[in-house]
Amino acid sequence: MRRVVSYVLIGLGVFAVALGLLLRFYAYPRLAKVPLDVDNIAVAHGTGITSVVISEDNGVPTPEIRHDLSVTSTTHVTGDLTQPQVKDGGDVAVWIEATKTVDDNSGILLSAYVRSVCLDRHTSEAVAPCDGQYIEQEQGKRVTGTPNTVQQPGLNFKFPFGTEKQDYKMFDATGKLTANVKFDGEDTVKGLDVYRFVATVKPTKLDSQDVPGSLIGSDEPTVTADRYYQDTRTIWVEPATGVLVAATDKSKQELVGPDQSPGSGTTVYDGTMKLTGKTVDDNIKQATDNTGRLSLLTTWPIVLWIVGAVLVVAGVPLLLLVNRRRRT
Repeated sequence: MRRVVSYVLIGLGVFAVALGLLLRFYAYPRLAKVPLDVDNIAVAHGTGITSVVISEDNGVPTPEIRHDLSVTSTTHVTGDLTQPQVKDGGDVAVWIEATKTVDDNSGILLSAYVRSVCLDRHTSEAVAPCDGQYIEQEQGKRVTGTPNTVQQPGLNFKFPFGTEKQDYKMFDATGKLTANVKFDGEDTVKGLDVYRFVATVKPTKLDSQDVPGSLIGSDEPTVTADRYYQDTRTIWVEPATGVLVAATDKSKQELVGPDQSPGSGTTVYDGTMKLTGKTVDDNIKQATDNTGRLSLLTTWPIVLWIVGAVLVVAGVPLLLLVNRRRRT
């Protein structure tokens, strides 16, 4: 009887260990993926914003710099199921992000862009080949990427499943560049344990553009000015799912004329935007729901390995004892 019990204990132990390995190293990589048909809306708000506003003067679009604005930015992310890289059960998703920022008081559109990117469904990094990738920051002026080259390198939209306490690279859609993202410690957001990261873009020249001289204090009707951009973004991430729970973005843009140097030009945007409480609540719910589903694939393997080891440790000595007694 003891011999049977020992075999049962060892068999159950081996089964538990094998099931844990199956869940963690086979099921987890296949199930911990972002959806193909995502449909999310995020809203950010800021006050005391300085920005260029294009208003109409006798029917003529006229730029002017306004201060102390109340501003709302709305981002809608959807999945594009039409691209050839998107396949059921595949490892690539194509997401489209449409963002518009408006002055709350006048309703005037301050900025807008649309972009499309192919994502690794587990790491959230941009990947190639990607036929449908593009960035459109001006209506009708879409910049497409070469299919076999990553146009928007780094993390996009979220962090990887199993986010670690390390630095990452993340694509900045406003600057069209990849920013360094540094791990900045553990934190909590409304009771949820998160990791805090800080993405920093030092003053960087983005382009040159012809602007009305009056906009930058020149008597010339038109002046070619360099546009500089800098940004500090603090991001709170739920590490198991990689969901971006909360974010604060402090950004500045400056036009630098021919006789000026960076830092002494004309500020055309300056302010801090923060995800709204409702958006944060929605993100927390998404992270919590997904964490519950992932626990089967992350926590239970550890439990199974421990239980399996205990059963094997209990069964092997019992079997050795039974065999010794049978020989004597």
